[in-house]
Amino acid sequence: MHHSVWTDEEVNGVRKTHRPMEDFVDRLAFSGVKLCRWSFDTFSGFRFGELTESKVISRICFLETVAAVPGMTAGMLRHLRSLRRMDRDHGWIHTLLEEAENERMHLLTFVKLKKPSYAFRTAVVATQGIFMNLFFVAYIASPRFCHRFVGYLEEEAVKTYTDIIHEIDNGKLKHWQTQPAPQIAIDYWHLRPDASMRDLMLAVRMDEANHRDVNHTFASLRRDQTNPYVEGHSPAATQSISGNKQ
Repeated sequence: MHHSVWTDEEVNGVRKTHRPMEDFVDRLAFSGVKLCRWSFDTFSGFRFGELTESKVISRICFLETVAAVPGMTAGMLRHLRSLRRMDRDHGWIHTLLEEAENERMHLLTFVKLKKPSYAFRTAVVATQGIFMNLFFVAYIASPRFCHRFVGYLEEEAVKTYTDIIHEIDNGKLKHWQTQPAPQIAIDYWHLRPDASMRDLMLAVRMDEANHRDVNHTFASLRRDQTNPYVEGHSPAATQSISGNKQ
């Protein structure tokens, strides 16, 4: 599928942002994300001990197997709704499926650096099965809640990748300053031939920032409103929903 080619200005201009909560749905979505992050950081051991490249890769690989679920689920349900109603979808489906494909490419890139164990794969299967079914039911009940949840989830993803880039720059993950990015990443993001892992992290963070803005925008639209991202990343939509810098 088509993927945007980010400019140096875009990848270096990403900032941690937070969209202010306006009502109960927003607060519920935000609380759910915070609970998920605390639980995963605690039970995976990510918050304890020294940060290592192996620990970061394990975290990314696991989370990307879950992150690719919302776009595919939402796109499928909107596709079926369009068929039932025999009416157009107003451009949402393609963007949602592109998001799912993009998150899958994140996984396929980082898995080049880690061979998952059977225990890891078992945890992925269990987590994906639970999350997929919960998200499916939740999207039928409230698409707005689901898009807001994903928007806040992507805010956390931007924070995570920003922190990783900071650790690369301050020397804790210094090998990634010069370690070559996998060829699959160079081909997919159209990176320069000598791109490093740091360059890869910048591109992935830009993807997550894009997903953050898209989902916050979708949560603020009615189902029948036109997707403002049909022609690509929409600066106008981004400015309207990004919120305050942290």
